[in-house]
Amino acid sequence: MSASPTPEDLAKTRFFILNLMRILGVVFVVLGLLIVSDKLAWPELVGWILLAVGLADFFVMPQLLARRWRTPD
Repeated sequence: MSASPTPEDLAKTRFFILNLMRILGVVFVVLGLLIVSDKLAWPELVGWILLAVGLADFFVMPQLLARRWRTPD
């Protein structure tokens, strides 16, 4: 049997996920910038895609997740 998570455990998990999204966003942006500036030998299109996904991961996804997890009034 599994016990349901406590509100504190749920909050810790959600906090971890939000920060993980931000960190991955930064990693994608840095990789995208390295590719676009020809520091890494990957196609430039891949760099632009990583840059766009990284920006979305950093700015948009945490907001969407927080809105979805918000406690109903």
